[in-house]
Amino acid sequence: MNRDDILLESEMSMEKSVDYMVHEFAAVRTGKASPALVENVDVQAYGSAMKLKQLALITTPEPRLLVVQPFDAGTVQDIERALKESNIGITPNVDGKIIRLPIPELSEERRKDLVRSLGKMAEEARVRVRGNRHTALDEAKKLKTKGGLSEDELHDLESEVQKLTDRFVKSVDDHLKHKETEIMKV
Repeated sequence: MNRDDILLESEMSMEKSVDYMVHEFAAVRTGKASPALVENVDVQAYGSAMKLKQLALITTPEPRLLVVQPFDAGTVQDIERALKESNIGITPNVDGKIIRLPIPELSEERRKDLVRSLGKMAEEARVRVRGNRHTALDEAKKLKTKGGLSEDELHDLESEVQKLTDRFVKSVDDHLKHKETEIMKV
């Protein structure tokens, strides 16, 4: 592994950490309907666990309504059961082969709870980014020990890894601020 490999791998790992957090944020309810709220709900169907998005079409015909249309009408009860057990706070209404999920208005207290949980998700992402920095610095020190880097090159590499870390931590903070604003807006 050389200097550029360390930087590239570090950047990719940090980017994955931020992307994962953004994906987690998408599942947090804002009072607006979004397929991301339910698409990864595990459904027991056909004798195994499957994600809802594999079993049904999920649409948002109105800003505060999700409609789940199973590909197979035989899975309607399985999907309904999974949605009730998923703790998303939305009661499914079955209408023949269609399941409607009306998104209730968020209370002030619930909004604050969501913001706290977003803060925890963001902190986990920051920890992952810093862990990636630590891994990159360890790799750089190994490379220096093997004679692949001089002391000055090691210092420069550490500086670049720190800049990457700062950039991705700022990205985490920006995403958090945006999502908090979205949730607190009534």
